[in-house]
Amino acid sequence: MDMNEILKTKNLSKFFYGLKALDKVNIEVEKGKLTLVIGPNGSGKTTLINVISGFYKADEGQVLFNGNDITNKPPHEIHKHGVVRTFQIPQPLKKLTVLENLLIAEQNPGEMILNSLTKKWVEREGEIVEKAYNFLEFLGLDHLWDSEAYKLSGGQLKLLEVGRALMANAKLVVMDEPIAGVNPVLANNILDRITELKKQGITFLIVEHRLDIVLKYIDHIYVMANGRVIAEGDADEILNNREVIEVYLGATDEAVKCGV
Repeated sequence: MDMNEILKTKNLSKFFYGLKALDKVNIEVEKGKLTLVIGPNGSGKTTLINVISGFYKADEGQVLFNGNDITNKPPHEIHKHGVVRTFQIPQPLKKLTVLENLLIAEQNPGEMILNSLTKKWVEREGEIVEKAYNFLEFLGLDHLWDSEAYKLSGGQLKLLEVGRALMANAKLVVMDEPIAGVNPVLANNILDRITELKKQGITFLIVEHRLDIVLKYIDHIYVMANGRVIAEGDADEILNNREVIEVYLGATDEAVKCGV
């Protein structure tokens, strides 16, 4: 595995009732980069990230993370490696406050029986609260720290998901449509925060449909169709790839000639 790679899939395949949802998929995600997976509905994008994060089991192939084989490990074990998955529909604990949602993402030493018998957990708990609040400030959610999560807008919930991933000390954040249903201003804010986190060494693998917003933030793109990777490259290479235009956009020859 290349030293710059944090994630690699090798001939990854997944079947549902005899149908191939993933067909020998090979991708490589570089450390500290934002990698995008796109494709039409049913192309296998969400299946791919579900297999990577352990929510589905692969039928063939491998998932390597930092050189370790994590294929078909349960989600909680993959999470311990530093792979954190967020969802298209955020799943916070709605009646807990924004701050509490972050605090539960990191284990408090006071929750362990032996540690609870001493006072060491008090200092550590204070450090965890400070860490969570710093992340809320970074994400622009600090003014909502004591609001119940159900009161947040859709875009704010997406940011809260990012905060929970940060509290879990994520090395790779796998995101399913992080700006779906979010107004353009907040969508750009989310992607700006992700860009800042990249600079701090966190890697992102995302699935997203809103190419008009997301493309300027992306380092590398994989295009999927019918369970296979049909193209990869930077934004310019993908937008000028005839197969991508025809398969992903469903363009006609005349549309291709017109640059659509």
